[in-house]
Amino acid sequence: MCLFSYFCQMNSKKAFILLNGAEPKIFPDLSIYDIVCAIDGAYDHFKSKNIQPDLVTGDFDSIHTIPSNIEVINTPDQNFTDFDKALTILKNKGYVHIDVYGGSGKEHDHFLGNISTALQWKNILKITFFDDFGTYFFIEEQITLTNVKGKNISLIPFPIAHEIFTEGLAYPIINETLTFGKRIGTRNIAFDNDVQITFKGGELLVYISND
Repeated sequence: MCLFSYFCQMNSKKAFILLNGAEPKIFPDLSIYDIVCAIDGAYDHFKSKNIQPDLVTGDFDSIHTIPSNIEVINTPDQNFTDFDKALTILKNKGYVHIDVYGGSGKEHDHFLGNISTALQWKNILKITFFDDFGTYFFIEEQITLTNVKGKNISLIPFPIAHEIFTEGLAYPIINETLTFGKRIGTRNIAFDNDVQITFKGGELLVYISND
């Protein structure tokens, strides 16, 4: 079930990335993806679950076993994160829709770095993060979230988002500007099954709780 019609309408190859953050308790159906990727030490989690990814990449500073029977791309350049380098590889392979697990948890600087990387790629790739608590992603200036009634919805500006309008939230936002460090839109609730969000300028991250 797709929560956001913007991504559901896309007709593009889909990639699954597992980063080396908190291990997901439940994996999605990996058969829906055209490629399954492990980033550095995340391969060990795949191995423990007897899951074989299609690609392993990273600088291999936290991997215990480097596989020999699948595609392995070593990316030692320390000027970029393993996540950033993996996105470059996938983009060059023709992937646009990227679902990311393991992007949060463990060391918080990695989590913030992953958000920063996603923002840098926002206009090139459609990146969605998933964890055991929710889903989050940067949006274009208009989006409809579907099947979200009763879920917590948060709007986080990076660092500012102008002229925000929402429909379908318990506490609507009407022509407001949100600014990180001043006022952000956390812990709202979807009052309707569909929620519309529009804004005019800046960057906006949307978070949707799982429950």
